[in-house]
Amino acid sequence: MNAAALAREDRYLGDLGPKLYVRLGGIGLGLIVVSLVLGFFAKDWDRFWRAYVVAYCFVISICLGGLFFTILQHLTRAGWSVAIRRISEGLASNLRWLWILFIPIVWIVWTDSEGGLYHWTLGAEAMREMGGAEAGLLAHKEAFLNPMFWTLRAALYFAIWFALAQFFVGNSIAQDTSGDPSITSRMQALAAPAMILYAFTQTFAAVDWLMTLEFAWYSTMFGVYFFAASCCGFGATMILLIYFLQRAGRVTESISIEHYHDMGKFLFAFGIVFWAYIAYSQYMLIWYANMPEETTWFMVRQLGSWKGLSLLLILGHFFIPFFFLLTRHTKRVKGVLAAAAAWMVAIHFIDMYWLVMPMVPIELVQSVDGDYAALVIAFQAPENAAYDLNWQLFDVTLMLGFAALMVAGTAFGLRSRSLVPEQDPRLAESLAFENY
Repeated sequence: MNAAALAREDRYLGDLGPKLYVRLGGIGLGLIVVSLVLGFFAKDWDRFWRAYVVAYCFVISICLGGLFFTILQHLTRAGWSVAIRRISEGLASNLRWLWILFIPIVWIVWTDSEGGLYHWTLGAEAMREMGGAEAGLLAHKEAFLNPMFWTLRAALYFAIWFALAQFFVGNSIAQDTSGDPSITSRMQALAAPAMILYAFTQTFAAVDWLMTLEFAWYSTMFGVYFFAASCCGFGATMILLIYFLQRAGRVTESISIEHYHDMGKFLFAFGIVFWAYIAYSQYMLIWYANMPEETTWFMVRQLGSWKGLSLLLILGHFFIPFFFLLTRHTKRVKGVLAAAAAWMVAIHFIDMYWLVMPMVPIELVQSVDGDYAALVIAFQAPENAAYDLNWQLFDVTLMLGFAALMVAGTAFGLRSRSLVPEQDPRLAESLAFENY
């Protein structure tokens, strides 16, 4: 590496920072307001709040991926990643404020008297008055699925994520000033318990916020599926942010093609291969057991236009990117890898959409009284065509608004700070890193 060029490189956002967090912050808030207006005219608030959950999970999954990556580097004492770790810390730092955007979801849980978003908010007694077998099932789960305990759990998840992000990001930045190598030792020592806390909280959050959208359905692999999806979203976003920063003239020497190559391998391993392994395993086990209360969730996603979206995930999330990124060469051309990353970000959004949006109304569930085959037939009836795949403009505006706020928050977290951990004792190893 050219030492003179390394000394001259720009490692700070500088005037680019305010442009990002002020403009993108304004754009993000503006798009959310536009989405609310679109929701008002659509007059389908159940549909709007599902889109809100999609956009929220899309963004927080990426930031949770950033926290996982940061902890992982300390846990494994990795040297290659030091030069790019500050970018992942920037994404993880958003976990200190993303709880604000979760407040509307909490409000819906407490005020939705019709169970339009989370059916379990009706309560077992109200559901029993409607008739149907689901009431008995909810009665057994009501100690866990009630607004108070659900909210307390969410508060615990955010508190833990806040503490983890504050610890790892704060210590990394403090080391830039002090140069104290013991800070690295302290982060390494706490990385193992931090990873355990991360694993439990992300798993339970995925169950609470996504799987309980259909409280009668369950999968023991769902938390791992969401983890794989978050690695996909994070890995792709990380590549795009590094590519953008270098195009803007920042960290042009510290971050080399070798780092792109390894981030490409991370995206390939976690976001493509591991995701496909978990997705297939979950589907195969449920298909093989053939229990109606489990298979219905997948059956709905294989009906009507949802079938096409499911096929798109199989092709677009695995087969196409697998063969595209399998070779070493595509991971070592910045523009090509960035294009693949952009594709994977879009596919990650579709994945979150596929998890949340296929909605079986509680009235339809109750009407079949536990006959899941009848539920599948009823779902395809012409009068229920509104529950088929039906894109709305606020699906896109909410996602773009949340994504803009995430990038703005990342830029704000990195303001006036080096984009490279300059005093990390392993930085020299990272700068000299080469793939063989």
